[in-house]
Amino acid sequence: MTRIIINGCNGNMGRVITRLVEADSECTVVAGFDINDSVDNTYPVFSEPDEFMGEADVVVDFSHPACLSALLNYCKRRNLPVIIATTGLSTEQRAEIEAASAEIPVFFSANMSLGINLLISLAKKAAKLLEGNFDIEILERHHNQKIDAPSGTALAIADAIDQTLSYPAEYVYDRHSVRRKRKPTEIGIHSVRGGTIVGDHDIIFAGNDEVIELKHSAYSKEVFAVGAIKAAKFMKAKGAGMYDMDDLISAL
Repeated sequence: MTRIIINGCNGNMGRVITRLVEADSECTVVAGFDINDSVDNTYPVFSEPDEFMGEADVVVDFSHPACLSALLNYCKRRNLPVIIATTGLSTEQRAEIEAASAEIPVFFSANMSLGINLLISLAKKAAKLLEGNFDIEILERHHNQKIDAPSGTALAIADAIDQTLSYPAEYVYDRHSVRRKRKPTEIGIHSVRGGTIVGDHDIIFAGNDEVIELKHSAYSKEVFAVGAIKAAKFMKAKGAGMYDMDDLISAL
């Protein structure tokens, strides 16, 4: 049995994870952290992590970037593995996550969907094969309540492609402020916000007389919750270090 703490338990994703864990015989939620106390939970909820000193195996974080430092410090004091699935993190916060992984097991992913991570794997293979002959553009669409843009997933896709290429890519956002021809080394990244779109990501490889597109669409938040729960089970009793969706997929 994997005992889970959910940080941000009363947010949209936290409630989805709670519902799915209740139907999973291999794990249980033992506590939640959230400043919102308006939800009737079946487990105790605390406004501050240090208020809970009960037994747990892993913390799943779907909260807000402002909560990161306090959560990492709590996990280090308790020697608890943590899954960071919060988006909109700064470069400094990513460095903080990396530093914490020297002391505790840290699972970090900009997107917990197994499908998205398969898409990233395919994009890396395509970029390697098509390099030099195709322009690369990334388009992401999300609901009108999403604050950060571009999405963490779009940037993760761009970073994965960039690591595959033999040259350093230049990220160009939107293009409304750039009045020049496109450079061959660019990766264009574009954001759309509207309605209740859960999450769409398109990767466009545009060549001479042909276009190749890779696409992933999420129709509910459950795809992210399923990945987070799988990650929680995977991280139980892991040693200190950085883990990601590639490690999880390899273990499945």
